[in-house]
Amino acid sequence: MAASMLFQMRRHCSLVPCLTVAKRQYASNPPSLFSKVFLQLNQRFLEVEYLIRLGNWFKNRDVRRKNLFYDYAQKKYGVNVAAAYSILKLGGAFRFAGQTEWFCTDSKGKFSFDFVNTPDSTIEEIDLSRTLINQAGLHNLMSQRKLRSLSVQGCPEVDDWFLARLHVFSETLQELNLSHCPRITVGGLAALQHLRQLQQLDISSLPQVQSPGLVHILVEEMLPHCKVIGAEYDQGLQIQTDNREPTDADSLRHAQT
Repeated sequence: MAASMLFQMRRHCSLVPCLTVAKRQYASNPPSLFSKVFLQLNQRFLEVEYLIRLGNWFKNRDVRRKNLFYDYAQKKYGVNVAAAYSILKLGGAFRFAGQTEWFCTDSKGKFSFDFVNTPDSTIEEIDLSRTLINQAGLHNLMSQRKLRSLSVQGCPEVDDWFLARLHVFSETLQELNLSHCPRITVGGLAALQHLRQLQQLDISSLPQVQSPGLVHILVEEMLPHCKVIGAEYDQGLQIQTDNREPTDADSLRHAQT
């Protein structure tokens, strides 16, 4: 990625002499108003494009750093400590099984390392709301086979691949909050069929889900013991016709078969 960013910077710099030559050519012959505007817009476009690419590169780098796999921590302190550390580094919070205290970061992103003193404690509840967790970072939590509750509300990097990896918690996970996740589609929701212990699922405000009410009904059929939150039954329902386009319900049924 660094090499790609360097290439873009060189590309941007290489275009500058071209614009300079063009300006010199116009210097001998007074340019028209159109030519002046064109040159200015071209220069502005290159600058904006460069800034956008630079911003995206820094954002992606931050996501990668937040979701590193802490292999060293697992080997030295154990999987429970490594999982706890990864959650706090993301800016999330957690609670150990059998305890009432929550571990979380303060307003400056700092946190206590007291969890290192209880390496045998497993995590029961995790709140990663509005963090940059993605399916790569989920690898740090795979060892927590007593996980009962997970919230990824408003996480911009949570997608269908993330949901597909949740099957490792199929025997324990009871509560799951997916609300306000912009990248989740009905295909990812179909992967939740493996979470047979799930008792509560929040799927409110998922922009990629076109017919929340119908998906609500189908998820309840898929997980009959689960309470689905976030969509009324009639929300997004439409009268079906023979020439209709495939809906979220069709996709969900297809994914289950």
